[in-house]
Amino acid sequence: MTTVVRILLRRVALLVPLLLGIVLFVFLVMRFSDVDPASAFFQGANPTPRQLHEFRERNGLLDPLPLRYVHFVGDLLHGDLGTSVLTRAPVADQVTTALPLTLQLTFLGLAVAVVLALAGGVTAAVYRDRLPDQVIRVVSLVGVAAPGFWLALLMIQYLAVDRGWFPTGGYVNPADSVTGWLRTMALPAVALSLPVAAQLTRIVRTSVVEELDKDYVRTAIGSGLPPRVVVGRNVLRNALVNPLTVLGLRVGYLLGGAVVIETIFSLPGMGKLMIDAVQNGDPAVVQGVVLTTATGFVVVNLVIDLLYLLVNPRLRAG
Repeated sequence: MTTVVRILLRRVALLVPLLLGIVLFVFLVMRFSDVDPASAFFQGANPTPRQLHEFRERNGLLDPLPLRYVHFVGDLLHGDLGTSVLTRAPVADQVTTALPLTLQLTFLGLAVAVVLALAGGVTAAVYRDRLPDQVIRVVSLVGVAAPGFWLALLMIQYLAVDRGWFPTGGYVNPADSVTGWLRTMALPAVALSLPVAAQLTRIVRTSVVEELDKDYVRTAIGSGLPPRVVVGRNVLRNALVNPLTVLGLRVGYLLGGAVVIETIFSLPGMGKLMIDAVQNGDPAVVQGVVLTTATGFVVVNLVIDLLYLLVNPRLRAG
């Protein structure tokens, strides 16, 4: 068995207790919350105590907590996230409808952040302590300090309302119009990505500067290799380990930030689904969205771990 396969199997094995821990945490938080599924089900109907009791008995809400957890995990293993007490629809169907848009926004924002960070960080490192470096450092510092929702509001005002270059909100399915999809997703993706891009830019710059100061770079350039070849082929690959570590952690920010950004731009994704569920007192939907988002974060970090193997041969050797 190769080293890569062993590392992959070890990472996958660690996912099982991690996911079980997430499921247990979400289960306990939702069970000890003040939201009563029975009251939410009869919202506005003025139910009698007998009706509330029958609902709780029918849905297993009166069972002992350990038994409810076992049933909960069993339902999850069959892809059942529960049923919305308001719409009476399966939560899995609602998540399946909303998740694609959130994934589009998250990975589009991730792509923008990576491109901006690589371009800005490498440029700043190559022109260290000169004007391009100073400008990029100031811009990245501002980007780190600027909240995504604030950037979103500014872009709506100046690029959508004042100039009309982009819509202020809404969503166009890419199957209907790719151009319309890009116009509706451009501002949300940029607003979501800029804080992450700013932080990654500073980390990429630091990592590339450290690599540029190493002996092998001076030897390669002294032997006649063009600096851009050395930077692109050797320096950048060796310098990507630290940025990848931060990128894996910031994916959680992107998924969480998508909740706010989707609300600002009226995008019907997981964020809007969760906000509506919280406001309407629908615990099953909140639970389903949180579990799906947490699972997505864990899976993305597994992918980031595998990317380490591609950029750092020393990990494969270990």
